[in-house]
Amino acid sequence: MRKSFGADPRLILEHHGIDPRTVRDPDAYIDCKALVDVLEYCSSAFNDSLFGLRLAQLQEPDVYGCVTALCRASSSVREALQNFVTYIPVVHSPVAVLELVEGKEVAELRWHPRTDVGTNSQANYQGTLLNLKLLRQVAGRDFRLNYVNLANDARQKDIHEIENRLGGQLHARATCNAIAFPASLLDQPVASANRLLFRLLGGYLERVKSTSRTTIVERVEDYVRGSLSSGNCTIERCAKKLGTSVRTLQANLSEHALRFSDIVERQRIDLARGYLEKNQMTLDEVALMLGYSEQSSFGRAFKRWTGHTPQRFRRNLDI
Repeated sequence: MRKSFGADPRLILEHHGIDPRTVRDPDAYIDCKALVDVLEYCSSAFNDSLFGLRLAQLQEPDVYGCVTALCRASSSVREALQNFVTYIPVVHSPVAVLELVEGKEVAELRWHPRTDVGTNSQANYQGTLLNLKLLRQVAGRDFRLNYVNLANDARQKDIHEIENRLGGQLHARATCNAIAFPASLLDQPVASANRLLFRLLGGYLERVKSTSRTTIVERVEDYVRGSLSSGNCTIERCAKKLGTSVRTLQANLSEHALRFSDIVERQRIDLARGYLEKNQMTLDEVALMLGYSEQSSFGRAFKRWTGHTPQRFRRNLDI
């Protein structure tokens, strides 16, 4: 982004409440809506109505991680896309709903967001080109694009450029996004098929799926852990990140006999113990990571939680 668009990605991420340090952390929770908002912001800031499409030109399907590797290791195009549909919501985009629709002549890979993530035109552009690149990789030189459906209200003057970049006919303002191709390609073998790698990656992703964090409590916990260090961990921001209202979020948590403040305190306790046990941070650093502006505030809270000061807790670990 810095080289291609002349912008500092760290500043843009921070502007949208995303800690740049979490981008490279596979265990960090980064909300889908925040990333969607980043793309829309860049489109406006750079005066580029096709920012998401241009960004995807600089990327490869490898941004989907091991899901892409699993697709490439699949034995057929159908198997590759079935796995793509199954595992993208697990490890890449939990708000996405994907399906493979098979007709007699034409098949469609369709997708749309499960919840309201706001304006997501740029995310649609980015996802369409990346998904198209993946299809071309697994189907090989025989791949042929029939058409692309986009939920975007694309500007008339942009349609020609979009079609050129995608390599096929565009239908804008569709009910969902879709890439259409000949159904006969589904039985096409994948040239890079590797059954050993397929079994290893498939087993791993299935384990991830079985333990994926999808309940409202787990999603709030993930948000809290990822945003405490920013100092802006609030229920209002959390509700916005999860695509719901504060009232609805409070009601959902109350069904589990929880309040947002309960989850914040519980996460702070767990994180504080972990930071102090590792003994790699100063107390000031621990306080900042937990969202406290002063060490004294953290010290009082920790003593209330455990009956000990952070200093005494660390000393006891050495005994």
